[in-house]
Amino acid sequence: MATPKKYFHDHLVLLLLSVNVFLALAAVVSVLLRLVSSQGGGYIIQFRPTLGIGAYQSGSVFELISFAGFAILVAVAHGLLSMRAYHIRRQLALAILSLGILLLLLAIIVSNSLLALR
Repeated sequence: MATPKKYFHDHLVLLLLSVNVFLALAAVVSVLLRLVSSQGGGYIIQFRPTLGIGAYQSGSVFELISFAGFAILVAVAHGLLSMRAYHIRRQLALAILSLGILLLLLAIIVSNSLLALR
Protein backbone atom coordinates (compact mmCIF):
# COMPACT_ATOMS: atom_id res chain seq x y z
CA MET A 1 0.00 0.00 0.00
CA ALA A 2 1.60 3.24 -1.17
CA THR A 3 -0.50 5.67 0.89
CA PRO A 4 1.31 5.33 4.27
CA LYS A 5 4.70 5.73 2.59
CA LYS A 6 3.62 8.91 0.79
CA TYR A 7 1.73 10.10 3.86
CA PHE A 8 4.73 9.89 6.17
CA HIS A 9 7.04 11.47 3.58
CA ASP A 10 4.93 14.62 3.30
CA HIS A 11 6.65 17.33 5.34
CA LEU A 12 3.53 19.38 6.01
CA VAL A 13 1.64 16.32 7.22
CA LEU A 14 4.48 15.45 9.57
CA LEU A 15 4.53 19.00 10.90
CA LEU A 16 0.80 18.98 11.59
CA LEU A 17 0.97 15.51 13.13
CA SER A 18 3.78 16.57 15.45
CA VAL A 19 1.87 19.71 16.49
CA ASN A 20 -1.18 17.53 17.23
CA VAL A 21 0.87 15.14 19.35
CA PHE A 22 2.60 18.01 21.16
CA LEU A 23 -0.71 19.72 21.98
CA ALA A 24 -2.25 16.45 23.16
CA LEU A 25 0.71 15.80 25.47
CA ALA A 26 0.60 19.41 26.69
CA ALA A 27 -3.09 19.03 27.52
CA VAL A 28 -2.52 15.77 29.38
CA VAL A 29 0.44 17.11 31.35
CA SER A 30 -1.33 20.38 32.11
CA VAL A 31 -4.44 18.69 33.47
CA LEU A 32 -2.56 16.06 35.47
CA LEU A 33 -0.08 18.50 36.99
CA ARG A 34 -2.81 20.89 38.07
CA LEU A 35 -4.81 18.03 39.59
CA VAL A 36 -1.81 16.68 41.49
CA SER A 37 -0.85 20.10 42.84
CA SER A 38 -4.37 20.94 44.04
CA GLN A 39 -5.45 20.11 47.57
CA GLY A 40 -9.23 20.23 47.21
CA GLY A 41 -11.80 17.53 46.59
CA GLY A 42 -14.48 19.53 44.81
CA TYR A 43 -13.87 20.78 41.32
CA ILE A 44 -15.96 22.99 39.08
CA ILE A 45 -16.69 21.03 35.94
CA GLN A 46 -19.43 23.09 34.27
CA PHE A 47 -20.49 26.69 33.99
CA ARG A 48 -24.06 27.36 32.88
CA PRO A 49 -24.77 31.11 32.83
CA THR A 50 -28.52 30.60 32.31
CA LEU A 51 -28.93 28.94 35.72
CA GLY A 52 -28.32 32.13 37.68
CA ILE A 53 -26.98 31.50 41.17
CA GLY A 54 -26.35 27.80 40.51
CA ALA A 55 -24.28 28.43 37.40
CA TYR A 56 -21.29 26.48 38.68
CA GLN A 57 -21.67 22.68 38.72
CA SER A 58 -19.21 20.77 40.88
CA GLY A 59 -17.93 17.28 40.28
CA SER A 60 -15.16 14.84 40.97
CA VAL A 61 -11.66 14.52 39.63
CA PHE A 62 -12.73 11.90 37.07
CA GLU A 63 -14.60 14.48 35.02
CA LEU A 64 -11.45 16.56 34.75
CA ILE A 65 -9.31 13.57 33.87
CA SER A 66 -11.64 13.04 30.94
CA PHE A 67 -10.09 16.16 29.36
CA ALA A 68 -6.79 14.28 29.15
CA GLY A 69 -8.53 11.29 27.58
CA PHE A 70 -10.30 13.60 25.15
CA ALA A 71 -7.01 15.13 24.04
CA ILE A 72 -5.50 11.72 23.34
CA LEU A 73 -8.64 10.60 21.53
CA VAL A 74 -8.65 13.72 19.34
CA ALA A 75 -4.99 13.31 18.36
CA VAL A 76 -5.38 9.64 17.46
CA ALA A 77 -8.69 10.05 15.65
CA HIS A 78 -7.53 12.99 13.55
CA GLY A 79 -4.31 11.20 12.68
CA LEU A 80 -6.15 8.11 11.51
CA LEU A 81 -8.80 10.08 9.63
CA SER A 82 -6.21 12.14 7.81
CA MET A 83 -4.22 9.03 6.91
CA ARG A 84 -7.30 7.44 5.38
CA ALA A 85 -8.25 10.63 3.55
CA TYR A 86 -4.76 11.30 2.20
CA HIS A 87 -5.11 9.02 -0.81
CA ILE A 88 -8.41 10.73 -1.73
CA ARG A 89 -7.19 14.30 -1.43
CA ARG A 90 -4.12 15.78 0.26
CA GLN A 91 -5.87 19.03 1.15
CA LEU A 92 -8.59 17.13 2.98
CA ALA A 93 -5.99 15.37 5.12
CA LEU A 94 -4.34 18.69 5.91
CA ALA A 95 -7.69 20.24 6.83
CA ILE A 96 -8.47 17.34 9.18
CA LEU A 97 -5.14 17.75 10.94
CA SER A 98 -5.59 21.51 11.17
CA LEU A 99 -9.02 21.13 12.73
CA GLY A 100 -7.49 18.71 15.22
CA ILE A 101 -5.05 21.42 16.26
CA LEU A 102 -7.91 23.86 16.76
CA LEU A 103 -9.87 21.35 18.83
CA LEU A 104 -6.88 20.58 21.02
CA LEU A 105 -6.23 24.28 21.62
CA LEU A 106 -9.85 24.75 22.68
CA ALA A 107 -9.62 21.74 25.00
CA ILE A 108 -6.51 23.19 26.65
CA ILE A 109 -8.18 26.58 27.12
CA VAL A 110 -11.38 25.12 28.59
CA SER A 111 -9.62 22.70 30.92
CA ASN A 112 -7.27 25.40 32.21
CA SER A 113 -10.13 27.83 32.80
CA LEU A 114 -12.14 25.22 34.71
CA LEU A 115 -9.13 24.27 36.82
CA ALA A 116 -8.45 27.93 37.57
CA LEU A 117 -11.95 28.31 39.05
CA ARG A 118 -11.56 25.72 41.81
